[in-house]
Order: sequence, then structure tokens, then C-alpha cells
Amino acid sequence: MKKLFLIGFKDLKLVFRDKTALTFMLLAPFLLTLGLGFVTGAYGSSGSSGISQIKIIIVNQDDGQLGQALVDLFQSADLADLVAPTLVADPEAARAQIDAGDAAAAVIIPAGFTDNIVPTNNQAPSGEVLQIETYKNPLAPVSAGVIQSIVEEFISRGETGRVGGKEIVTQMLAAGLITPDQISAIAAEMGQRQANAVDKAPAITLQTAESGQEQKAFNPMTYMAPGMALMFLMFTVSNGGRSILSEQAGGTLSRLLVSPTNSAQVLIGKIFGIYVTGVVQMLILIVACSLLFGLQWGDPLGMLVLVLAAVFGATGWGMLITSMARTPSQVSSIGTAIMLTFGILGGTFIQTSVMPGWFQWFSKITPNAWGLDGFTTLGLGGSLADLGKPLLGLAVMGVALFVVSILLFSRRSFAQK
Repeated sequence: MKKLFLIGFKDLKLVFRDKTALTFMLLAPFLLTLGLGFVTGAYGSSGSSGISQIKIIIVNQDDGQLGQALVDLFQSADLADLVAPTLVADPEAARAQIDAGDAAAAVIIPAGFTDNIVPTNNQAPSGEVLQIETYKNPLAPVSAGVIQSIVEEFISRGETGRVGGKEIVTQMLAAGLITPDQISAIAAEMGQRQANAVDKAPAITLQTAESGQEQKAFNPMTYMAPGMALMFLMFTVSNGGRSILSEQAGGTLSRLLVSPTNSAQVLIGKIFGIYVTGVVQMLILIVACSLLFGLQWGDPLGMLVLVLAAVFGATGWGMLITSMARTPSQVSSIGTAIMLTFGILGGTFIQTSVMPGWFQWFSKITPNAWGLDGFTTLGLGGSLADLGKPLLGLAVMGVALFVVSILLFSRRSFAQK
């Protein structure tokens, strides 16, 4: 065990003496975080999270009560401090305004939305509910996500009432309390009550802190800073893999085996050094951002465990790249490509919640996506107990990648006596 620590910490010292490596590990993510903060306006004079007076475009093509209820919700006094809605008639014009960056999202209510949920005497609703489209601006991911949440909560209430009403009518019919010819009238009455209930009950209200109370606000920098750190973490682990092949080519690994150290101990020690380097890199960036940007990362224990898990998953990818490459230059090329690809897929540049469902699913192959989920949870006030899903995802990823890497390493001789 002592040999593993000695090999690992030797590699750690070598990395922190390499000015080029330090530039990519620490300076580059820090400067990019700083630049994104200025571009996105995260450095507000009031310290606000920027989630206020969100500009949205509403297109109401529904002639029924539920469509108007959603419009009234966005125009209500409860959301007056949060959103600034504008009504337009043409969906294409609304989408064009979003594409031009004039608003965070467009909410498009389709024709027949109310009739598709609320039954009438002449027409029962179909089994499939028409969907309200939320056309989001990818450059305003946080604001667009807030609008999406409001719409989804509104739809959820309407769908819950529809399904509940259908079940009640079915049970009443099975119990003989009503006859088949009474179904339409009863369903219509229940549907009207449902529409009135949705109309009167707002789907979301703002919770404000009383004077003297601490108010928890999400700072977008708490998302951007770990996003950059996680992206450049991939550089660190791939650079560590490159060093393994470089030492193999230079004969350093062979000279290590002159001592009473077997090849497995050498390889595990090198991997341990890469892992420790990644952990130190993440912690330095977190502390630097806390001191210079005033970021609050949330529960310290949760943050530490999340860093350990994220580096574990990323190191697994670094070892997979190393086990498949033949030369140090291949590791560098593949590692750089993986770093940028994972940065895009994992949400470093564009929040994955505004992307299509298939994209969100595919992003889970990256440690970036799981890590950002965890850091966002902590930034919103979560604790270690709330990190079960991202921690499990990173753990499973790391174990699977290490198993594959070991199998590939076993077919190659990285060090000969």
C-alpha cells in the first residue's frame, strides 16, 4: 500500500511542477468561468440570481377555459415579480422572437386544449392530452427552465383531474350508481368543476423571505463554475493517461520493476496519482471560486463526496482512453476531443434541461452531466442525502469503465522487466 501512495504522490508533484498542465487544469477553467460570468450578467450589483422579470411570449390558440386560465396565471399578481408576459397570435412569430433572443421562452397553447381535457355533453375527451409547447431559448437555460416548470405543474394538475374524474365515473358505473346514458352528463359536470378548480388555484406562487430571514437564491455561477471544472477534469485524467504511455516509451515503468514492485502495483499507483490530481484540481477550483466569486457550494460534506465520485467517474474514462490508445499523442488527441464533447453533452455550455429528451438521456454517459446535477442540487440547498442519484450514476460509471480498462490493460504489457 505504501508503494501505491509513493507512486501516486510522486506523479501529483510532477503535475504541479508542469506549467502547461497547470494552465489547462486551473487557469483555463477559472478564466472561462470568469468570462461566462460577465457574458451572462452573473455579476450583478445586487447579488441577485437573475431569475426575475423573465420575458415570455404566450400564444393562446385555445378557446376554452383552461387555455385562458394559464394565460391568467402568467399575468397574475402572484407571478408579477417573476415573469413579464407578452401575448401574440402567431406561433411562428413567437418562435422567431425566441430565436432572436427577445425572450426566454414561448408558451404555445394549442387549439382544443380545453376540450381535449374537459368532457362536454356532446363530446368526451380523447385518451391523449394535447401538449402545450414550451419553445425555449438555449441561451437562457435557467429562466426557460422556470417557465417549463410552471407549465408542467399546470398540465400536471389538469391531467390529474382528468384521470381522477375518469376513474370516478368508471367506479360509479361498476357499482351501479349511474347508468351508461348518464356518463356524458356526469363527466361534463365533473369536467366543469375541474376547470373551475384549475382556474381558481394558481399553479405556482413565489415564496419570499420575511425581513430578517435568510433568503436562498440560486446563483448561476454555481452552475457555470463546476461545469468548467468538470470539463477540464477530463483534460487532467487524459493527461495522466498520456503520462503512463510516455513513461512506458521512456522505459521508466521498466526501471520501476527493478525494485520489488510488480506491474499491477505500478499501474494502480499511477491510477491513484491521476485520481488524487483530479481531486486536488477540483478542490482548488472550488475554493478559488468561493473566495473570488463569493460562491456558496452548499453542504460541505455533500460537496466533498460529490467531488470524489465525479473524479472517480472521470478517471474511469481516462483509463479507458489510455487502454485503447497506442501512443501518448493518441491519448492527447482523443482526450481533447472527449473533453470538448463531454462539455457539450454534459451541460457545461447549454443546460441539458432545455434540450430534447433523447439528448438528456444520452448526456448521462458523461460524468459532467451527473456532476452538474449534483452541484445544482447542492446550490439549491440540497444536502448529501439528496445526491443519491448522481452519486450512484458516477459510481456505476466508474466501476464499469475500470472493469473494461483492466480487461484491456491485461492484454497489453505496459512494463517489462
